[in-house]
Formats: sequence, C-alpha cells, structure tokens
Amino acid sequence: MRGTPTGRQLRLGTELRKMRERAGLTSTQAAQLLGIRQNQVSNIEAGRHGVSPERLRTIACHYACSDTALVEALAAMTPDRKRGWWEEYRELLPAPLLDLAEVEHYGSALRTAHTSGIPGLLQTMDHAREVFRQVVPELSPPEVEHRTSFRIKRQGIIFNNRNPVPYQAVIHEAALRMRFGGRDVARRQLKHLLKMSEHPNITVLVIPFDAGGFPGAGQPIYYVHGAVPQLDTVQLDQAHGSTLLDAEAQLDKYRRVLDRLTALSLIETESRALIHHIVQTT
Repeated sequence: MRGTPTGRQLRLGTELRKMRERAGLTSTQAAQLLGIRQNQVSNIEAGRHGVSPERLRTIACHYACSDTALVEALAAMTPDRKRGWWEEYRELLPAPLLDLAEVEHYGSALRTAHTSGIPGLLQTMDHAREVFRQVVPELSPPEVEHRTSFRIKRQGIIFNNRNPVPYQAVIHEAALRMRFGGRDVARRQLKHLLKMSEHPNITVLVIPFDAGGFPGAGQPIYYVHGAVPQLDTVQLDQAHGSTLLDAEAQLDKYRRVLDRLTALSLIETESRALIHHIVQTT
C-alpha cells in the first residue's frame, strides 16, 4: 500500500470510481465481479493501491466501459510513479504545488488567464521572487527561494525542445502595468514576455482596458488538457492555496470562461504591439 498518494494517483482512482458508478455498481458488487475484497476496491479508488494496465483494462471490461480512448489513457497512468524532478521539493513545498507540476508534466496542452498578474510559466526569476515576497503570511527567505526555483523549473514544460507543450496565456492589460519589484524588474519582465511570445508553441493574448467587463471575477485560471477531455484538470490559486478541479461541470465552466476571455483579447500581433508600447512607457 502507498503512503500519501500523489494528485495523479488520486485522479486515477477517482476516474475508476466514476467508471464504476456509471456502471451502476456498488463497491461490494464490483469486488465480487473482480474477485477481490471490497476494501481493495476502496483502496484502488482512493489511490492507495496501484493497478497494472492489464488489471485496469479488466476492470473497465467488467464495468462495461466502451470508451477505448479513455481506458487507454487511464492505463498509461497506472505504472508506479517515477521520481519526477518535483520530488526533490517534497519536504520543502506544499503537496498541492508538487501535484500541479505532475499534472503539467503529463498535460497535452495548457491554457491560462490572469487579470492581476503575469502567469507563472512566463515569469522571470526576479519577478517570481518578488511575487513570493508578497505572500501572506510572510515566507522566510529560504522558502521564497525554494518557491522561486520551483516555479522556474516548471517552465521547462513549455521550453522542451523535443516536445514543447502548446501554451496559451490570456493576460489583462492591468497585469502588464503592475510594477512588481520596481520599474527595472517590470521592464525586464515585459521584454521577457515579448521574447516568449515568439516561440511557436506559446501564444500570448492581451485583454485591453477598453474591452470592458469580463467573466471569471478576476481569478487566475489554469487549464491543463489531458490525454482525453475527461482527464482535463483546472487549477485555481485561492487564498487558502492551490486547488485542482476535475468534475465535468467545473471543466465545462472554465473552458467556457477561457473561451470568452480569449474572444475579448487582441490578436497576437496587436497583443505584442500593446506589450511593446507598455515597455516603452514603463
């Protein structure tokens, strides 16, 4: 039995529970079909027990799941967790941050929207460090450095030369005009943003002030596409910390919000022109 399951392991168990419930089976009935004890079904669904790809396909067959793409995507999640780079931070950072890095690592595409800050994957080290210095309650200097280095390492997911993940960032003009760390840090951040927008897999769109109102109440939204739509994940930064959401209604809601924010944005060339103008006037 595992210790504390990772977010990915929990998600696999959750999807197996959903599959069982769609089949109209109780955990006791599922155990009888599978020839195992009821507590084993519960432990698998809680992410405490792993399953092999073969066992997962057997479970899906007993649950009468005909969605082959979903079954194969879940089978790819079954091998025992390898130590990702984020594991070196396990004793240094909150578990939800590590879970986010793991979800990102296996994502097929990334979308985000920010109205009061620069997206983490596009931040410079100086900007990120200043962001963490503003956290309440205050972080110690070592904690600030751990979080800063962790954020910079996460950025590798969109700069992987062999398989760069498509990444779209929608940023409100207000976020571009905030001077975290002072004028020099802000100018370097904006220039970095322009440079990043030139990468073929990175799209940076700006919502100008004159676009008017927008949905989402200004909350940062981070949407990670999975191997199949059912395995998408939404991450929200809230006052109490990072939250991962995967309910179908939640995924649909935030896809719609992101689509509306994208529609309010300037096209890529106009977005870059506005960022360049702000650089010149900052």
